[in-house]
Amino acid sequence: MQKRVLGKTGEELSILGFGGIVVSGIPQAEADRIVAEAVDRGVNYFDVAPTYGNAQERLGPALEPYRDKVFLACKTGERDGAGSAAELEGSLRQLRTDHVDLYQLHGLMDVADVEKAFGPGGAMETLEAAKQDGKARFLGFSAHSEEAALEALRRFAFDSILFPINFACWFGGFGPRVLEAAKASGAARLALKSVARTFSPDRDKAKWPKCWYEPYDERDQAELPFRWTLSQEVTAAVSPAQTELFPMMLDIAESFRPITPEEERRLRDMAKELTPIFPQDD
Repeated sequence: MQKRVLGKTGEELSILGFGGIVVSGIPQAEADRIVAEAVDRGVNYFDVAPTYGNAQERLGPALEPYRDKVFLACKTGERDGAGSAAELEGSLRQLRTDHVDLYQLHGLMDVADVEKAFGPGGAMETLEAAKQDGKARFLGFSAHSEEAALEALRRFAFDSILFPINFACWFGGFGPRVLEAAKASGAARLALKSVARTFSPDRDKAKWPKCWYEPYDERDQAELPFRWTLSQEVTAAVSPAQTELFPMMLDIAESFRPITPEEERRLRDMAKELTPIFPQDD
């Protein structure tokens, strides 16, 4: 598995990140097996959050034998200091560790959301205290809004940003300015939603219910979008949520090669027929 440096941190991460939600809702023995195989095949970047069902509860024991060999990222969806501090302690307990390598504000939705986190008594106080106390080595955020991401980058020298870098969104104008702003700020870029195709019309009836979008689920369909994402200036791309899709993502990542101009032209044509899961912010 190829590895890339995570920006100014100097850490080397596998180009495929293990989305912790992969082990949500499955037996512990199966979670143990999936994590062991991922580590054996070179995955060292794991990302999880309290909102991913019982993912932390499953990932903690599964990852415990490998904790000193992997880069563990976690998040808080709380925006106030007290709530985020409690969430951090809960995550550390369930993940069976005394620190995470990367702690992130989770899912910043708009500028008002950023302002709450950065306001007096906000979650950023928890993040900064966690780094000072050794409970987090690096700090970052995830966002699904360009405006929120740009505002967060303006306010703090984050080590990383976790953001959708998806071909259909990108060709529709969503993503390029965030990637450029992150580069300018020195924040490493981690990618989400690389193999998202379009919206899932009815999640309750969807083939892959752990994904709120419709993913490419065959290797010959998913490989080009995933390779396109990894051909951008990113360190890694996190796997989709669905457990059954992770083996496919491992196979694609192990055989990664950069996208060619002809392949990018094909993706541009494909994008014209799709409704991107994230439109460009007004």
